[in-house]
Amino acid sequence: MSGGTGTPEDVTAEAARRRTFAVISHPDAGKSTLTEALALHAAAIDVAGAVHGKTGRQGVRSDWMDMERSRGISITSSVLRFEYGGALLNLLDTPGHADFSEDTYRVLAAVDGAIMLLDSAKGLEAQTLKLFDVCRHRGIPVITFVNKWDRPGREPLELLDEVEQRIGLHPAPLNWPVGIAGDFRGLIDGADGSYTRFRRTPGGATRAIAEHVPAEQAAAEEGDAWQTATEELALLDEIGATLDMDAFAAGICTPVLFGAALPNFGVGALLETVRRLAPAPSARTDTDGGKHPVSAPFSGQVFKVQAGMDKAHRDRLAFIRVCSGRFERGMSLTHASTGRPLATKYAQTVFGRDRSTLDAAYPGDVIGLPNASGLTVGDTLYVKTPVAFPPIPAFAPEHFMVVRAKDNSRAKQFRRGIDQLDGEGVVQVLRSDLRGDQAPVLAAVGPLQFDVVTTRMADEFGAPVELTRLDYGTARITDKESAEALNGRRGVEVLTRALDGSLIAIFVDKWRVRAVEREYPDLTLTPMLAAGVPD
Repeated sequence: MSGGTGTPEDVTAEAARRRTFAVISHPDAGKSTLTEALALHAAAIDVAGAVHGKTGRQGVRSDWMDMERSRGISITSSVLRFEYGGALLNLLDTPGHADFSEDTYRVLAAVDGAIMLLDSAKGLEAQTLKLFDVCRHRGIPVITFVNKWDRPGREPLELLDEVEQRIGLHPAPLNWPVGIAGDFRGLIDGADGSYTRFRRTPGGATRAIAEHVPAEQAAAEEGDAWQTATEELALLDEIGATLDMDAFAAGICTPVLFGAALPNFGVGALLETVRRLAPAPSARTDTDGGKHPVSAPFSGQVFKVQAGMDKAHRDRLAFIRVCSGRFERGMSLTHASTGRPLATKYAQTVFGRDRSTLDAAYPGDVIGLPNASGLTVGDTLYVKTPVAFPPIPAFAPEHFMVVRAKDNSRAKQFRRGIDQLDGEGVVQVLRSDLRGDQAPVLAAVGPLQFDVVTTRMADEFGAPVELTRLDYGTARITDKESAEALNGRRGVEVLTRALDGSLIAIFVDKWRVRAVEREYPDLTLTPMLAAGVPD
């Protein structure tokens, strides 16, 4: 048995049809729009959600927080689960903004593949580069989608060259645009040379109308644009820009597709590519360095904890990636770090912010457990066979604020809110005897994280807060002996991270760190994981 009624063979077969992947990009590259376009093409939704700033359309299904809708950015990750072509796809949408890199990193710990979304005019941008570094670090194969080809942009060959030169991936185009960026005529399939034109539906809210045109007719009707496209394809063929599946799996080669997510051009081809090429779940490395097979009894890892998804519930949902075995609602799981049992009677599956009861799940799937007491990001859960997966590291904070309740009569709500936001990973909470529990230090990768804190503390916990900036800019992990030597030093403060008890030394800047290291070479000052740049 495999942690439920499914046999190991059943589990292996179910895992083989899962595709668990994320969409990564720089802000404003169209990530949330593409996420919904993929769901639309898989018939998981009937009408695409709103693109921020457009009127007369529904709210974006995967951008559910009020702050996300008002600011037009993704602040949190979300899950969209749907079937397509016999495969079950778990699409994990990620925040695009650099201030929320930590949430993206957690999501990338839970996927088997990624779509790297490029803006046709901007190409590889800073945040895209950082996120790709994370994918490389974790061995995640990447499919590239060049978006916004319906708008003015760069030459396609130039974009491919940038991918190869800047991140070392060999691009392998699976289709090719006819017409320059901003004059998008259609796509040539690289495998069989077939040509597809697209016609936008009103508002781009439904799937684009695709017209398949014989090559001879396309050559006559598209003229110079067709000739240019076929010549470029011939050049790519000559230089060997073809897909090598072994190189793709090794993170050396990336399939490339072109399109436009807003009018739904080329999205169907991308979806089919994910189904055919994205890797299925496989054995995951445990803390002992061994490979834990998907056919083993149930195991899973918490990669996200989120509250406020539905104002009607006011609960806290733990997102768990199934790593092995069959999950069945109602089974009792063991919390690896504490040995405590965990009930799963109310297990759910999530689609954006909508939820439904989940009876069974297999490797690659995502389980939502509401109000799972004591679960934090990185925790392992298992049935029967003990296992633990490596923790998901916290990023090095660069911004620090002291937080206090505006109303002292709300002290209980204040403490509960700060503890919950800490457990969700919204910010890191640092405490010290000197500052006391009523004035903890919040540590963040980016300043927008503090906006989330102030909004949620007021709206969810009824405990409005005030923040005071601290003049610190970098952090190191230290130990008790080193902390004693650091206490009282100019430009340094040592605090305890509430979530795990680690001692964190914060410094005014990296120059102060170096000065202290020169003065006290034997101190323990371990660098933390930089945002988007794996160690």
